Amino acid sequence: MKLLVVTTEPVDAGMLRSVLGDEVEGAEVLVISPATNSSPVAFWVSDSDEAIAEAEQAKEETVERLEEEGIDAAGVRGESEPDQAIRDALATFAADRIVVFTHPQGDRDYREDDALPEGDEAFGIPLEHAVIGR
Repeated sequence: MKLLVVTTEPVDAGMLRSVLGDEVEGAEVLVISPATNSSPVAFWVSDSDEAIAEAEQAKEETVERLEEEGIDAAGVRGESEPDQAIRDALATFAADRIVVFTHPQGDRDYREDDALPEGDEAFGIPLEHAVIGR
């Protein structure tokens, strides 16, 4: 299975297993970490340095954690708009499934909800959603 994991915070294999169970075993994983801004003001004035640094860290830590637990993983930093980051990734990575990790409602970054379309039809493949803490 080819799995696209979208997260703005580091996640590990246990978190993936809590969503997908044993389907994670043997999966090829591409981690996308969108460079989301914490506020609309930061987004609109293009103050992206902090968002980019956080996305890089989340991507690197997630890939490292997954590989330590035997899961084949690679990662890229994505666009600041999560839905576009997903579309960009799907253009080169034929994922069978998408797992989107977001912050709890009310604690999400600006536009973080954009990664959660209504139903699977937006990307054409099954999408699972899980909430993570900060």
